[in-house]
Amino acid sequence: MKKLVLLFLMLNFTAYGQQSKSKKAIIVLTYDDALASQLDIAIPQLDAAHLKGTFFLMGNINQITIPRWRAVSKNGHELANHTLYHPCLMSSVKGNPANNSANYTVYTMLREIAEMNNLLYAVDGVMSHTYAYPCTEIAVGGVNYVDSLRKSGLVKYARIGGGPDAVITDFKNLDPLQVPSWGVAADSINGDDLIAFVKKAQQKGGLGIFMFHGVGGDYLTTPALAHQQLLNYLQQHRDEVEVMTFQQAMDSLMGAKNN
Repeated sequence: MKKLVLLFLMLNFTAYGQQSKSKKAIIVLTYDDALASQLDIAIPQLDAAHLKGTFFLMGNINQITIPRWRAVSKNGHELANHTLYHPCLMSSVKGNPANNSANYTVYTMLREIAEMNNLLYAVDGVMSHTYAYPCTEIAVGGVNYVDSLRKSGLVKYARIGGGPDAVITDFKNLDPLQVPSWGVAADSINGDDLIAFVKKAQQKGGLGIFMFHGVGGDYLTTPALAHQQLLNYLQQHRDEVEVMTFQQAMDSLMGAKNN
């Protein structure tokens, strides 16, 4: 009897190992700026496909949208920190001059990130949140604040920018506070373009992170059809691609790195 039990356990572990090895890539779907099109289009598409995303929110959430974002969190999606006011260099992005990152100090930036963490906690009840640099800028007032952010302990993981070739394979040297992603920003993008990025991650056995803004509306818009085609592909290739939130993916990779 003991031999039969042992054989059964060995078969189970073998099957589990084969299943784990079949996960050839990790894909993370991230969305910036707490946009209406994400609530109205992207999230319903994700939910229908049983996939989870990471939503980098700002202080523009309000009494109308906060209950909706709270429901998004309860449904298993990740809410994350994109600062209160999204400071960027006015030389590269049009916006409110009060939010010109050239006039920020490292202190005011860290304070803003800390206050956004508090707001997020009030929404989702989660103690720790990941972060995305506004406009993918890692400096304010001409000073790089990555190491100051690291020392502050405000966030464990942070996403930067990149391009359609930003598939991560060197996990040993990956800086958890400078994790590359592909900023999808062309209205002419189609489903094949998005799927091609996933296929690169599959071929390299790496991590691919999408950075979306509007989906079917708003700005830096990805067409709703293209987004749906991407989700269809991910759903159809679950045995080859694992879709995780940013927090989940980084926890998994950093855990493996430290073992």
